[in-house]
Amino acid sequence: MSKQAKAALGRGLGALITMEDLNTGGSSSINEIELAQIVVNPNQPRKEFDEETLEELTASIRSHGLVQPITVRETSNNQYQIISGERRYRASLRAGLETVPAYIKKASDENMAEMALIENLQREDLNAIEIALAFQVLIEQHNLTQEKLSERIGKKRTTIANFLRLLKLPAEIQLGLKNKKIDMGHAKLLLSLDDASTQLMVYEQIIEYCFSVRKTEEIIRALNEESSDLNEETQLEKAKPKKEAKKIPSEYNILSEHLSNFFGSKIGFSINSDNGSGKITIPFTSTEDLERIIQLFDSTQ
Repeated sequence: MSKQAKAALGRGLGALITMEDLNTGGSSSINEIELAQIVVNPNQPRKEFDEETLEELTASIRSHGLVQPITVRETSNNQYQIISGERRYRASLRAGLETVPAYIKKASDENMAEMALIENLQREDLNAIEIALAFQVLIEQHNLTQEKLSERIGKKRTTIANFLRLLKLPAEIQLGLKNKKIDMGHAKLLLSLDDASTQLMVYEQIIEYCFSVRKTEEIIRALNEESSDLNEETQLEKAKPKKEAKKIPSEYNILSEHLSNFFGSKIGFSINSDNGSGKITIPFTSTEDLERIIQLFDSTQ
């Protein structure tokens, strides 16, 4: 990336769309274009628009007109596609305008996707899942490596990798992140868990008890440590002389799963299949966590 391109990052879309890397050009004057001639960009990374703020913008446009021009590219004779300003375009339609002021730029499909993504990133309009999906589209459609994409949009490769990892989470958790039920910190911690069922279990506890990121980190650390201890015990058991395995009834496994879900913690459960004796262990990570467990006991009385 050239020094000019790097300097452009952070100064807004006006600086970005003149970058040499994007090979854009076009008129510097404002053109009045009919709304009927304008279509949206299908690769726009922002998929949802807040209804309340859209109505506020519509009311403003009805009173004062569209103050800030949108930016488009010409796709055919008398046909234009939005580069930036889709929210303003939608509000103008609602306000009943027939024309809007617009800058006309020249841009390829690849440039369009990059500019739409960068413009939204700089305005922080996208949620984490929309950003991850936009990164994935750019990589797949234009055969880019994470390193190349990093150079193109001015984001660290590790940042891009972290967002892409979010797409490996179960759909329910992705939806929760998209709807801001959890934040990026929670999601990163959930990725450290080995399997989807455990991720979902902890996610549900985060929602139900409004766990902070720090609290979630404590719980996941305890789960991972317990899992590590169990793995060590398994290795020791494998090293012992083989004995005839005795099958534990499936209802005990079901009971263990129910208890884990109820207490929001990985319950230790063991039983002697010969005489039926055994023990149940409820781990806790702090005094506050112990108080939470005690409250659960109290609620069952």
